[in-house]
Amino acid sequence: MATVTVKQEPEDEDCSLLPLVHDIIKCMDKDNQEVHQELSKLKTKIQEAREQIAGMPGIDLSPEEQQRRLRLLREQVRTKNQLLQKYKSLCMFDIPKA
Repeated sequence: MATVTVKQEPEDEDCSLLPLVHDIIKCMDKDNQEVHQELSKLKTKIQEAREQIAGMPGIDLSPEEQQRRLRLLREQVRTKNQLLQKYKSLCMFDIPKA
């Protein structure tokens, strides 16, 4: 059986570009020199997003291969759930009350 490990990123990581775009627009309205600084932040954020995408598991696979793997994984989950239900029904896990 093939197993796939997925690296989870922290959920508190902000991936939104909108606040940076908003800051750039605010700087442009004021004719402020901070525009270049804000644009640099945006470019950095976009580059980080590109690196994250490139590092995702399965990104190098075709959509068809990704779908095939997804079907296999779902089948594995279904089989394991069936086995779990089967083992639960064997009453092997009943704990005698003292």
